Amino acid sequence: MTGTNDSDVVRRERFSGGPARSFLSSLDADVRIFQADLAVDRAHVVMLAEQDIVTDTEAATILQALDVVEVEEHAGLPEGEDIHAAIETSVIDQVGPVGGKMHTARSRNDEVATCIRYRLREDLADAIEATLACREALLEVATEHTETVMPGYTHLQPAQPTTVAHWACSYQQALARDTARLFDAYARVDQSPLGAAAFAGTTFDIDRERVAELLGFDGVLDNATDASATRDFLVETAAALATLATTLSGLAEDVLVFANKGLVDLADDYSSTSSIMPQKVNPDTLELVRGTAGDASAGLNGLLTTLKGLPRAYNRDLQRATPHIWASVDAVTEATAVAAGAVATADWPEAELEAAAGEGFSTATGVADLLAASGIPFRTAHEVLALAAEAAEEGGTPSFDLVAAAAEEVLDEPLSTYVSEAAVKTALDPVSNVAARDSLGGPAPETVAEHLDTVSEGLADDETALEDLVAAVGDANDELRAEVTAYV
Repeated sequence: MTGTNDSDVVRRERFSGGPARSFLSSLDADVRIFQADLAVDRAHVVMLAEQDIVTDTEAATILQALDVVEVEEHAGLPEGEDIHAAIETSVIDQVGPVGGKMHTARSRNDEVATCIRYRLREDLADAIEATLACREALLEVATEHTETVMPGYTHLQPAQPTTVAHWACSYQQALARDTARLFDAYARVDQSPLGAAAFAGTTFDIDRERVAELLGFDGVLDNATDASATRDFLVETAAALATLATTLSGLAEDVLVFANKGLVDLADDYSSTSSIMPQKVNPDTLELVRGTAGDASAGLNGLLTTLKGLPRAYNRDLQRATPHIWASVDAVTEATAVAAGAVATADWPEAELEAAAGEGFSTATGVADLLAASGIPFRTAHEVLALAAEAAEEGGTPSFDLVAAAAEEVLDEPLSTYVSEAAVKTALDPVSNVAARDSLGGPAPETVAEHLDTVSEGLADDETALEDLVAAVGDANDELRAEVTAYV
């Protein structure tokens, strides 16, 4: 459907010309909220009819015209300053002046705020679902590798042996917090501003709660000025996405380092090769996951900069705010799915991991703990093992003899005075070293196994919570369709 004139219902002839028209228009970008706008229009019209602000016949006429708009899709809209004006213009072109009653008791200010929230709610659900899938992938890796010993690093240097399960659980736990932040953001997005009008409410006897119900919102924003003007829900969402992207960036970096050392093999589906070097298997997908943190951070900073210092009520600057959130949520959700797939399909070579677990005398802390438990002050034990580590760097091999020689020098008495040779050799073994660290949160297989039970329960709870949110929106959509059908 094309318009009958060159101006939309908002521009009219006075504001339809000049070089700034295309600069002002957001119509192309508004394709993102096309379906949201139709839902908002329908809910608003149903409410107007229920409140006797428009007649049932008028409501039916408008709702039928909206059906035509939906069939012809965004591409069929007439020229307009934005999606809202274009849809209203299309409706009026079809049915005449009665179509102008659709905009009774609302403004584009509260309308666009509602459309953004309506669509962002869907995108947040997708982002939450992606985090759940990534956590599930990490849980599966952890369950399979509770006893797979691997090197742990600080400052990218061998530090202490740990397990693949313990490493995977560390990211699962971080992602669980990312999920919680997204749920929190969803709760504040899930509030309806419709009916606030420009910023000061309306003289019509509207039912804002009814519109919120038809659109599946959990509640209504009370203050009309805040409802139309605020975009803090975008900031909160962008911050949650940036934090999630930062978690993923760390995960990706770890796997890239492990791959470089031959400690993990990525599946071909998550790798690429060189255009000139045929032997190369490059972990490119995870490099892009790592880079997504920059996109998300830029989106948050761009959004905050756009919003900084805006006076209350609506300002056109807000038109530039929303693209930041769409770009961030798309990029981060996709990166989360890719990270989940890369982790789920990776191979962890157990022999290579165990062989590397003791590199750099990484069991030294375990031996120091053993000496401290035998009555030697920990700082003195630390000195003994530091001396033994120096000897190991000079060509010695971490062993009981090396530790005994260092102890003799520091303590002026034999190491056997405090601990047995067998105990030291056990502490020097990466597998036994890991098994001994069974404190809450430690990497000992039994400790991690208990933790996995808690992880599984938390994941299941979050999956149920997401299902409930999606179901609530689905139920509202069904009710709205039924109400529209009753008029049409």
